[in-house]
Amino acid sequence: MTLKIFSQAKTYLCVCLLLLIVASCNNKNDAHKTTNQATKKIENLYVHFLTNAIKNLDSIEGKSIKEQKKYYALARKNFKLLEPILAYTDKNNYKTLNAPNITIVKGEVSFDTKVLNPIGFQVIEETLYEEPLDTIALRHTVSITSGRLKLIKKNLLLKLKDYHIIWLLRDQLARIATTGITGFDSPVLNQSLLESSYTYQTVIDILKYHEANFTSKELLDTFITLVKKAQEALQHDFDTFDRFEFIKNHIHPQLETLVNIQKDWNVKFPFEMALSNNVTSLFSKETINQDYFTDYLSDTIQLQKKIDLGKELFNDTSLSKDYTMACATCHVKDLAFTDGRKTFDNRQTRNTPTVTYSAYQRAFFMDARAGSLEGQIVGVVKNHNEFNISMDTIINRLMKNETYKEKIATLYNNKRVDFNIRHAIASYIRTLNTFDSKFDRNIRGEENTLTAQEKLGFNLFTGKALCATCHFAPVFNGTVPPYFKDTELEFIGVPATTDTINPKISPDLGRYNLFKTEERKHFFKTPTVRNIAKTAPYMHNGVYNTLEEVMEFYNKGGGAGLGIENEYQTLPFDNLQLSEAEIQAIITFMKTLTDDNISEKH
Repeated sequence: MTLKIFSQAKTYLCVCLLLLIVASCNNKNDAHKTTNQATKKIENLYVHFLTNAIKNLDSIEGKSIKEQKKYYALARKNFKLLEPILAYTDKNNYKTLNAPNITIVKGEVSFDTKVLNPIGFQVIEETLYEEPLDTIALRHTVSITSGRLKLIKKNLLLKLKDYHIIWLLRDQLARIATTGITGFDSPVLNQSLLESSYTYQTVIDILKYHEANFTSKELLDTFITLVKKAQEALQHDFDTFDRFEFIKNHIHPQLETLVNIQKDWNVKFPFEMALSNNVTSLFSKETINQDYFTDYLSDTIQLQKKIDLGKELFNDTSLSKDYTMACATCHVKDLAFTDGRKTFDNRQTRNTPTVTYSAYQRAFFMDARAGSLEGQIVGVVKNHNEFNISMDTIINRLMKNETYKEKIATLYNNKRVDFNIRHAIASYIRTLNTFDSKFDRNIRGEENTLTAQEKLGFNLFTGKALCATCHFAPVFNGTVPPYFKDTELEFIGVPATTDTINPKISPDLGRYNLFKTEERKHFFKTPTVRNIAKTAPYMHNGVYNTLEEVMEFYNKGGGAGLGIENEYQTLPFDNLQLSEAEIQAIITFMKTLTDDNISEKH
């Protein structure tokens, strides 16, 4: 009897297990089916916008100027409607089609240099509104741009999982805040606000296609309501739009809700991208994944002790040939890790840049010649006008110091002493960013202390003055969000002196010195303006002592405005026509980017 009961129980358990397996498989199949259906809807939407963009571009040929502008506007609208999808699924083509009208240089590092003329919507826009109209150039650019869109359509194949959708949506929210509302890609028409509203519509459509994913329909309704309120706010004049309040009261709540959505969907991310998977504010230490910018993730064991070692080495003069110079000699913490001089001494030709926030980029030195902080340290060591020593000599010196010898041996489980020294210093430098300025705390809603003038300054900086089209938030440097892969170099025409009667370009050829690319003469990396109140003098040669002088230079139109002519100047304006009050507001804003107590913390 007992055996019979046991046998029946065993059979019952097997049946239950089988039913659970079947149910689980059915749930997975249902989820997979739902995802595929949503992806198909996104694909259809994508094709619709692509088709309309192509059709309107192709309609430009042979029309009156008025009609050409109408068809361009329609093509551009559809391009912006497809932006959230294209920018995520085909980043390179999106970048090409939305490129500024600036000569493109590729392949310098591999010595397979190619100099290309830009294509895409910004180029069409500038050409179409230039007088007199260059019909040949317009026809060529429209044809190439349309052809690229047709190629994208022909090769279209979307495979999107739930975590891809969350990444796509998060990227678009960040894109709207950091480049969309700044005028970055609407150089003539200044339609950035309207176009951001277009992209929001696609965001809504994508989420609606995934309605079956939600266990809380209220969460979907909440997000859609937030987006629609943002679209209403975007119905505003470009120059007077309040970007501070928009980011604080629209973008940040949207990011917070998106995190709740990914929890509701039970999304599992396979890894982190540049933007944190749980970002709720664009201006915090948790916004950007610092690990994204380094290839040395395996060296995070005992990281704090490595940072402490790096700080010691950063301040140690034994790393230089004659024991007179340390990293800290030029990078003084009380000056936001600069030195307060035009150049450090008469052997130097360039101003000492801050190393705060340098962790958030993949290009180092003013000419972007190093690809990592570890590599940058080698450049300083070997430079005859700086440390002027070999890494082997440094190793020998440090290994004679029993304290250093023990720390390097116990902290690093390898024999790469050269790399370990550089990694420790780089690890310390990567801590020199707090996102704890007055501005950061205010836009996060932690305090309400910004003055009306400081808010106006931010709105001008990210709007009318076009500063943020090169100095991208949240780091306010040249590393382009939301992917943070490209660090931009610019030619702005910095003069050799403050002489405005007979101005001459600075003789420093910048990037050109590395690869002798003619189109790269006088190009330099765009630095951060965080802590700028402490980092005078300014520009690569320290030519300007005050922020007022810097703003006057930009207000006139850079080098071209001073009379220094060069076809490769990259400023997106001829002059800014800012009033004195507007200039002062921008300066007061930039001063709010000073990190409080950074010297005490580091």
